[in-house]
Amino acid sequence: MNLANSYFAWRRYRATCNELNKLTARELNDLGINRGDIPFVARKAAGFSHV
Repeated sequence: MNLANSYFAWRRYRATCNELNKLTARELNDLGINRGDIPFVARKAAGFSHV
């Protein structure tokens, strides 16, 4: 991954974390996500290859 791709992947990761953290526990549960799983889900969504 080059520097630009890494930066944009990090931005997608942060945006995903921010949006998921805004959800209530019930909303996360409806999606099948625990609050502790947010970083993993965000890394996967951002396309990091080391997930």
